[in-house]
Amino acid sequence: MQKTKKSVAKRFKLSAKGKLMRRTPGFRHLLASKSTKAKRRATKDKQVAEGHAAPLKACLPFGL
Repeated sequence: MQKTKKSVAKRFKLSAKGKLMRRTPGFRHLLASKSTKAKRRATKDKQVAEGHAAPLKACLPFGL
């Protein structure tokens, strides 16, 4: 039986078209020193690079 890798499931999600999305790192503390523009851009999810996405998708055999 294939199992979902829970560490991957918590950190990534699949978009409607099957792309792997991730959060921007480094935005839980020390936000006063970061610019408003950087904080605004960090709220949007980013797409995982294709080369990194393939092994991560294998950890999610049933999607999310």
